[in-house]
Amino acid sequence: MKKIIVTGGSGFIGSNLVNFLIKKKYFVINVDKLTYASNKKVHFDKSSKFYKFYKLDLNNQKKIIKLIRKYKPRAIFNLAAETHVDRSIDGPKKFIQTNINGTFNLLEVLRYLKRKKITPKLIHISTDEVYGDIKKNLRSRENDKYEPSSPYSASKSGADHLVKAYCRTYNLNAVISNCCNNYGPYQFPEKLIPKMISNIFNNQKLPIYAKGKNSREWIHVLDHCEALLKLYLKGKSGESYNVGSGLNMKNLDLVKKIIKIFKNLGVPIGNKVKITFVKDRPGHDFRYALNSNKILKELKWRPKINFEKGLESTIKWYSENKKFLNQISKKKYEKRLGLIV
Repeated sequence: MKKIIVTGGSGFIGSNLVNFLIKKKYFVINVDKLTYASNKKVHFDKSSKFYKFYKLDLNNQKKIIKLIRKYKPRAIFNLAAETHVDRSIDGPKKFIQTNINGTFNLLEVLRYLKRKKITPKLIHISTDEVYGDIKKNLRSRENDKYEPSSPYSASKSGADHLVKAYCRTYNLNAVISNCCNNYGPYQFPEKLIPKMISNIFNNQKLPIYAKGKNSREWIHVLDHCEALLKLYLKGKSGESYNVGSGLNMKNLDLVKKIIKIFKNLGVPIGNKVKITFVKDRPGHDFRYALNSNKILKELKWRPKINFEKGLESTIKWYSENKKFLNQISKKKYEKRLGLIV
């Protein structure tokens, strides 16, 4: 049976990837240290012969080596990361420890195991934010220079550079996915889409940074999972692949679309549900946009999920899983983050 390790497999993208791979009949080993945003109650089939979970930190090299030696996986999908930009502004240290040091430790483990003839392919998951602000009508290509603006994107940039350096210097087998904004089930409700959905359900204001004109490219998480499987099966070692849908939308337009879908579904909208513009965060990039021609042409991948249908199904999922959404009501998640005082 083909064995796969997913680091950060209890996070948003990770939990969707774990379930996706199990359905594809892979044996999945989920390695996660279970931080605040982990999906501890995600519906993995824990009785499945295709699934194992280990609570581990990537910075624990000895235990990671032992685990890889035990299972000898064909691939490792590295999704272990701190991802919330506002949190990186408040406290960059965790982002350096997890995103850079964690990746470095995993690469050191793979370098060591290569001498023992254990050579899983590494699929390192990164972000479009490493490219920084993109001018209107332009789209980032894989060979564009990195211009990160936040501690988060800087930490992901550093990790990407380490992966490429280890590929070239030590001939490790690794590829990088630079993906646009994901949406779908199991996303922690401090991110834009689940936060807006949560606030509508709870009859609260809908806060949007600045004037809501910042533009982001959106892809359903399951389309991203399909792309990651392609990278494992066909991705060329040492290469980066942009993974995007080609669909850009201003944040204000996105929130208006969410409200419209709620109305179309017949969900009552409370009198406190109003779009409110709030102070922008420092260094906020205006626009991200990817050119994904490389993965489209070379690996024959393309997104399948229509945005409006995907957004509607996402709203329905959160409607049926309000306990998950209500995590945001805890006091420690209510405080506005990402402001310099």
